[in-house]
Amino acid sequence: MEKKWTSAVSVLVITAMFLGLSGVDGKAAAERADLVIKNGKIVTLDPAINLTEALAVKGNRIKALGTTQEMEALIGPSTKVIDLKGRPVIPGFIEGHGHLPALGRVQMMLDLTMARNWDDIVAMVAEAAQRVEPGAWIQGWGWHQEKWDKPPRPVIDGLPTHHDLSGISPHNPVRLTHASGHASFVNGKALELAGIGPDTPDPPGGEIVRDPNGQPIGMLRESAQDFVRDAFERHQAQRSAEDIRAEQTKQVQLAMKKAVSHGITTFHDCGVSLDTIDLYKKLADQGLLQVRLYVMIKPDKPPFENLPAYRLVDYGNGFLTVRSIKLFMDGALGAHGAWLLEPYTDKPESTGLPTASIDGMTRAAAFGIEHGFQINTHAIGDRANREVLDLYEKVFRAHPGQRGLRWRIEHAQHLHPDDIPRFAALGVIASMQTVHATSDGPWVIKRIGEQRAREGAYAWRKLWDSKAVVSNGTDAPVEDIDPIANFHAAVTRRLPDGSSFFPEQRLTREEALKSYTVNNAYAAFEEHIKGTLTPGKLADMVVLSEDILTVPEDRIAGARVLYTIIDGKIVYENDAAIRHGGS
Repeated sequence: MEKKWTSAVSVLVITAMFLGLSGVDGKAAAERADLVIKNGKIVTLDPAINLTEALAVKGNRIKALGTTQEMEALIGPSTKVIDLKGRPVIPGFIEGHGHLPALGRVQMMLDLTMARNWDDIVAMVAEAAQRVEPGAWIQGWGWHQEKWDKPPRPVIDGLPTHHDLSGISPHNPVRLTHASGHASFVNGKALELAGIGPDTPDPPGGEIVRDPNGQPIGMLRESAQDFVRDAFERHQAQRSAEDIRAEQTKQVQLAMKKAVSHGITTFHDCGVSLDTIDLYKKLADQGLLQVRLYVMIKPDKPPFENLPAYRLVDYGNGFLTVRSIKLFMDGALGAHGAWLLEPYTDKPESTGLPTASIDGMTRAAAFGIEHGFQINTHAIGDRANREVLDLYEKVFRAHPGQRGLRWRIEHAQHLHPDDIPRFAALGVIASMQTVHATSDGPWVIKRIGEQRAREGAYAWRKLWDSKAVVSNGTDAPVEDIDPIANFHAAVTRRLPDGSSFFPEQRLTREEALKSYTVNNAYAAFEEHIKGTLTPGKLADMVVLSEDILTVPEDRIAGARVLYTIIDGKIVYENDAAIRHGGS
């Protein structure tokens, strides 16, 4: 990225244009700023401005950009001042694909992400079983069999059986969710409460994994998880509505706290219930939404007639927008649920499975286009992505008067080469998660073989060069909600062993940052108010300890968020890092 400092004249001309000022030096100085950030590097991402060194905020908007001396003229007795000491400010990170309630919920469960093997997980559950009352559910999140250092014994389809869990927790149901969220492992008590036995048929879009004798081993893929979810919800129904709502509120608050600590200023919440939207609206009314939310409705089932009543834009002073519907076409590659054109290399009897019917998806998409909803569809496998592109194209043709729909495919993870140019041609956004490539990279070739992986796995460069809009996120809590780690993955594709996963698909640093700011704003129809540091836009920004656009590659991952600013207010300060010079 070419670095150049915009002249004071050009910055102040743009500032005056946005603020309607004729005499900037006089009138602007009289209007004192609420916040001034100076002596730094303001990475605006606005091509008309590029870099400058200071910024002023009035209310919740960026008031002016310029030199430190010019912005100091806007400092009054009550102005908050941040001296950057050469450090960078960037537009606030926009989490382009995450799950806010789940991000809070997993902080209240067993953390299985660092389990070295199945034995570690059994030991964690055994300890938890000693602490809970009989009948209480034990829940965990984040295990991934491909990350274990040894296989379980016995092993079926690369997985253990439930008997270890059943032995150490005979009276407490156990539900352990896969890191992808697309599978769960449960014990015998949970199977019993869910009514799952050897004669239970696989539900549409799901699989009960069984041993050679037809007995369920405890692994439930995709919609088969609903059996256990329903059993858990029956247990939850014994609690008071007040207790349930208090717990849900705590989960959202935990998630928002974690988000702002990582520099997230807007969060695209990918698929929540109408009940959760009611909670968000209540929190917005109380001024308790700490992060701006762009929410996708996850309809349980048709009819959808009640959805338009939930459509909101800039509700709660711009902290809550609900204008999208989340659909699902398939599952996850790690759990063998992604829908492929050809069989899995390591499971040749399977091509994965669709999780919904094409007819049902088409009806939902048509409803969306007729009622002003963006449609955002989960698709990971190459067959799933092709089917979604076909479906979108069919609906677009049936509504030729509609333009600028900005429909998205969430993940767009594994593509047939023939389908890559179709994103730009149809105006479909590739809503991707760059960290998935480096997280999944060690086992992707095992799943789909080297040729398919090279031609279309996490094909960011090919999509970007085809003029498709590529947006970015972490899929938190599937991955850690860390934009810097995600940025590092985008520009290096570096695996834990030091190798790079098809490095020809890397993004440049400027592209990677745009995918997390400018493009995510566009993907939410919000580029006019966020995504760049432009006078007149919302004062949502992040101060970093390092300039991730210029530091040596091996220092990117060490960059820290020092301040997160949302709506012109400092909502997070990394006091320890600030005291130690940002390191």
